[in-house]
Amino acid sequence: MNKILSTVAILIALSTTAHSAHPGGTIYAGVNGLVCDFCARALEKTFGKEEAVESINVDLDEKTIIVHLNEGHTLDSKIVTQLITDAGYDVRNISYGE
Repeated sequence: MNKILSTVAILIALSTTAHSAHPGGTIYAGVNGLVCDFCARALEKTFGKEEAVESINVDLDEKTIIVHLNEGHTLDSKIVTQLITDAGYDVRNISYGE
């Protein structure tokens, strides 16, 4: 029983780490449906409303966004996914960096 509880605790810790950004870090997201400047502006407007977001760069060729966070702030993958889908796009993947 202790092994099961330990395993569950480790899995929860790993999943929490994998889905949270480092304070003041950078989020990289692949986004389906990015085809024009209007798409880029829609995402910039959506993410720009978030206190945690310092800036966002949209690469239409690569269909990715790079979100730079303010120092001490984070956005977990659930929030990032929600912001992207609320703007009308689909998320391919999300990763975090320094």
